[in-house]
Amino acid sequence: MSTTAIILIVVLVLGGFIVLTYNRLIALIEAIRNNQKQIDIQLDRRFKVFESLINVVKKYMDYEQTTLKDVVALRNQAQTAKANGDEATRIAAENKISQIASNLNLVFEQYPQLKANENCLQLQEEIVNTENKLAYAKQSYNDSIETYNANKKSFFTSMIVGMFRSKLDFDFPYWQLTDTQVAEHESYTVKL
Repeated sequence: MSTTAIILIVVLVLGGFIVLTYNRLIALIEAIRNNQKQIDIQLDRRFKVFESLINVVKKYMDYEQTTLKDVVALRNQAQTAKANGDEATRIAAENKISQIASNLNLVFEQYPQLKANENCLQLQEEIVNTENKLAYAKQSYNDSIETYNANKKSFFTSMIVGMFRSKLDFDFPYWQLTDTQVAEHESYTVKL
């Protein structure tokens, strides 16, 4: 075999490796973006369920006015942050909406007629289901970021990322609790 043939084979193998690695990283980036869109779908669903629940609840209490205003304001803040590419602010606003969702059960305890209302029960269940789906979507998103980060930092792949930095090198923010939320959860005690 001639030296030219060996060089040609090495170049083809190297070129094939670069193309395959590039395509794999692009697929991982697109998976992250898809998982972000799945979170958006669940956030939109949660907002619509909140609106429906608050409309049913309006008959029973004054609380819904401030709750609805808070949810709408937080939703608008999240949408603005998303439009501006500010993922940290968006995540913080959506996490605050999740806190409001968890506090709704306490409100229902104060209104026995509301607690027994079939529409409210169904909507409460929808909120719980949506929060579960949202948690799963966030987990999938974080998992896809972890896979992408592990791949882009591997030895040979990191060299290819360096060659195509604008196309392959992204720092996606994780969905996670703030330090304050972690501290609150760690200091939480059950009161009976």
